[in-house]
Amino acid sequence: MKRILVLLVSLFLLSCSKTVSVPQSQVINRAFPQVKGQSLAGKETIIPDAFAGKVTLLLIGYQMKTQFDIDRWILGVLQAEIPVEIVELPTIPGMMPQMVQQYIDNGMRSGIPKSDWASVITIYEDAHVIVDAIGNERPRNTQAVLLDKQGKIRWISDQGYSAGQVLELKKLVASLS
Repeated sequence: MKRILVLLVSLFLLSCSKTVSVPQSQVINRAFPQVKGQSLAGKETIIPDAFAGKVTLLLIGYQMKTQFDIDRWILGVLQAEIPVEIVELPTIPGMMPQMVQQYIDNGMRSGIPKSDWASVITIYEDAHVIVDAIGNERPRNTQAVLLDKQGKIRWISDQGYSAGQVLELKKLVASLS
């Protein structure tokens, strides 16, 4: 059993290793790619369609280590009282993660309050679509992506959380509302 677990973890890590660089000039003011995911509450969701009419902050995580950065982003945005829909997108590319999707999702559910499950949408099958469209040059950091009400990318950062970026984000959201 231990060997199988080591094999599964190794395959999982190998499937997540692709890094793609996409210049911001090719991303800003373009529509976020249409992808399908499922919330931890069990609802199938099409992004960005599910957030049409709302200014939305997508917090994309490509690795487990990203969760700390995601939590800081959420706390900073909430403390700054930015009127934005916050959605976590654990984005896990590769065939192996798809095969153990239920196990991964159950692990996430165990560490997230049930009241927040609807705002965590895991992306497996379409993960490569996101990576190819907007890149994942710094996969250990959260990729914070602001969508306007039409689903266009208005701001993106993979620099890690900073209070300065939250203030920049607050000004931009105010201009979009």
